[in-house]
Amino acid sequence: MQLAEPDNLTERPELVRDSAGVRLKRWLGWVLWRAYRGDNPGILIGAMLVILAAFAFLLRDTGFMGAANLLAIVRVSSTITVMTVPTVYVLCASEIDLSIASVIPVAALIAAVLLSWQVNFVLAALVAVAFGAVVGLVNGLATVFFRIPSFVVTLGSMGIMQGLAQLVTHTNTISISDDQFLFWFGAGSIGAIPILAFWSLGALIVGSVILSYTALGRRVLATGANANAARFSGIRTGRVKVGVMVASGTAGALAGVLYDGQYAAGDFTLGSTDLLSVIAAAIIGGCSLSGGKGSVVGAVVASLLVGTLNNALVLAGFGAPDQLMAQGIIIVAAVIVSSRSGGRSVWKWLTAIEDMRRRDQG
Repeated sequence: MQLAEPDNLTERPELVRDSAGVRLKRWLGWVLWRAYRGDNPGILIGAMLVILAAFAFLLRDTGFMGAANLLAIVRVSSTITVMTVPTVYVLCASEIDLSIASVIPVAALIAAVLLSWQVNFVLAALVAVAFGAVVGLVNGLATVFFRIPSFVVTLGSMGIMQGLAQLVTHTNTISISDDQFLFWFGAGSIGAIPILAFWSLGALIVGSVILSYTALGRRVLATGANANAARFSGIRTGRVKVGVMVASGTAGALAGVLYDGQYAAGDFTLGSTDLLSVIAAAIIGGCSLSGGKGSVVGAVVASLLVGTLNNALVLAGFGAPDQLMAQGIIIVAAVIVSSRSGGRSVWKWLTAIEDMRRRDQG
């Protein structure tokens, strides 16, 4: 309902006050409603700030909020972020890739071996990334042409990659001494900003632009929402599914190269616990396991949230088992919240506010 404005607003300030109050309530209700439905990834920023504030208070004597530690969180989270972005695409296409983290050690060892042979650092990185793309292509083709669930295909690939990582070097660690490689893929920084932050930023920009503003992104979402309808509308859903699996494998290999740069060595244990973090970030960021919905921005923020939680747990004295349990709890909680549909009807006042907003826009 539109309120008639008087000639002089100062004569009737209650109208201005009431109108502003109603609009504010509607906007807040709309934001809460969208956040509750999982459609508003911006709420994750608030959640991250709350967690940061809580741990900053509890760990105020440990340097948790120090610049060095915050940069360390960004640095450590970069590989998770790089893998989370294509995982959003995979989930949006109603598939899943369990082998993405298992590609990490193999790609890392390939790059390390090539660098030990004095191969140019760019070529070594490209060969390692190309390996990941081939793994993703095989996963995608097996899923589409043989109609095997991607869960089964990538579960098998995960086992193969884990065995191959140990077979390549007989479980030995390969050191890396190429300064240019180490600078551009992990250890370098531009000013005070670590180079890994730029890799994360690049993944965020490319992933969000493609998913939100291009025809390719719309095809991915349509394929996951309803594959049959997408097929009848002319979308080649098979190509879409293969494409997202290739992107996932490529990102896993790139993460392996970035791990090489961080640790100056390739090892078969790299990324062994990353799968849970990647899936947790994608789900918390708003992805639906049934496909057709996801947010790259939300997933990237969630990856930082998971990295912050892991860092806080370490500073609080918890070990890797505790971090894995915390991530498992987060995944279960996020899935429960995102899958609740019947309980949402009790939020009648939010539903009413949503209806009012739609009528105003109409």
